[in-house]
Amino acid sequence: MTLTASPRPTRTSEWTTHELALVVRRVASQPQLWRPKVRFTAERFWTRLPGPDDVDVWLLTWLPSQATDLHDHGDSAAAFAVVQGALTEVRADDVLGIWSTTLHAPAVRVVEPGIIHDVRNDLVKPAVSIHAYGPRLERMRYYDVDDQGALVESRTVWSRDPELSA
Repeated sequence: MTLTASPRPTRTSEWTTHELALVVRRVASQPQLWRPKVRFTAERFWTRLPGPDDVDVWLLTWLPSQATDLHDHGDSAAAFAVVQGALTEVRADDVLGIWSTTLHAPAVRVVEPGIIHDVRNDLVKPAVSIHAYGPRLERMRYYDVDDQGALVESRTVWSRDPELSA
């Protein structure tokens, strides 16, 4: 079976977060394509899913207490759908500081380029999410919070994987 997640087959312009949200909604609406790939492991699990040629689409699984670190997606916009369970998204910005929102399936969230966030499973049940990045993910910057509550870039990872933090 072929997944048709794109509003159009290919593009030469940048993807908007609205269009990426449509991609994750379309993928999420076809559980026969992603549910067989779900794996819960002691180490974070993710796997690529079919999608538009110029967008990365990933399935991520989350056991309780699993999380990413605060990060951005470089020049990529993103959207993600919680398709099972619930996840907490933590965001950092100049106005509100660090704040969080709990997202229950079937929530969809968009992430503009440059937004710093973290996704985590703070609850007791496993969760599953589907993420789309456009343009394709190439760089992620990770951040720590210093003693004064300021964000400090800790490392940059060049990768096409959505969860590498080394």
